[in-house]
Amino acid sequence: MATIAGSLAGLAGAGGAVSVAVLRRSRPCLAAGHALVSSTIADPLPRVLRLGLTGMTVPVVAGPHGELFLGPGGPEPGRTLRRLVLAPLFTRAQAGGGRLWRDQAAPFRLVIEFAGANRDPEALLRAYRMLDRQLRDHAALLSRCHDGVLTPGVVTVTVSGIVDARELLAAQSDRYAFADGTFDDLGSRSAPPSLVPVVSEPWTRRFGWDGCEPIAAEERHQLHALVRAAHEDGRKVRISGLPDGTKRARAAIWAELGAAGVDVIADTDHTGLAKHLRRHPVTGATPLPHLPTRAVRRTAPRPNAPRTAGRHEPV
Repeated sequence: MATIAGSLAGLAGAGGAVSVAVLRRSRPCLAAGHALVSSTIADPLPRVLRLGLTGMTVPVVAGPHGELFLGPGGPEPGRTLRRLVLAPLFTRAQAGGGRLWRDQAAPFRLVIEFAGANRDPEALLRAYRMLDRQLRDHAALLSRCHDGVLTPGVVTVTVSGIVDARELLAAQSDRYAFADGTFDDLGSRSAPPSLVPVVSEPWTRRFGWDGCEPIAAEERHQLHALVRAAHEDGRKVRISGLPDGTKRARAAIWAELGAAGVDVIADTDHTGLAKHLRRHPVTGATPLPHLPTRAVRRTAPRPNAPRTAGRHEPV
């Protein structure tokens, strides 16, 4: 049966016994788990992988010598995206025969959020070009879009927090990154799933429920309707920005998101989220039995057009 390993065909060695040992010690992966990484965590990736969370959002800032540094503070020596995130992911995938976990069946979702005080469009676009060069150094690891054809990889990179990134991404006939979207992009011809495969919003943008009392019927209906519309439009859904509250309140929101079929639940409470997802797996985010080896061509969606099941492959 075809697996993610196909995207790393021909790669060998270089991972070493240590990476193999880490792979074996890791818990089974959680397809719906996503870590929002705080700038206070010096090296976030090992813990995320150990918990089995299959994605993380990391803030980065541009620094000297074409490097991107984990932020959002000033560049700190050694804390580069290349050294702490991209290279370890590549090494682990090599050591694991083309997977980050033995049971991985969908890409690890890496969201790179351009942060910092400098919001000058030109500076941010230069920062993206830095990222693009680094991604091409790890091309065999990554999901790719070539002339509108998507080929899933071990890791899917999404770019957020950058001005006019969509235009820059859309202009690339061959790229290894995708744009972050919102529910407002559903049915958009200018933001097809080949460019925006995931819609993501903070919970508090549309919902007021904090998990302390039972959710209102209107909010539950709205949540289910938005998730269903995104899936019919060929996109995954990631929800973040959950309100601060007690563990019980947060668990109530996680449970409601899972019941609605939200594909990715993002939170700063990595351990709590992982424990919850192990006890209450999200049915809508269950990994497919294998990743396709064939490329999938997508076209721009027509607003409100019906979609047949199975057209959207996991990226």
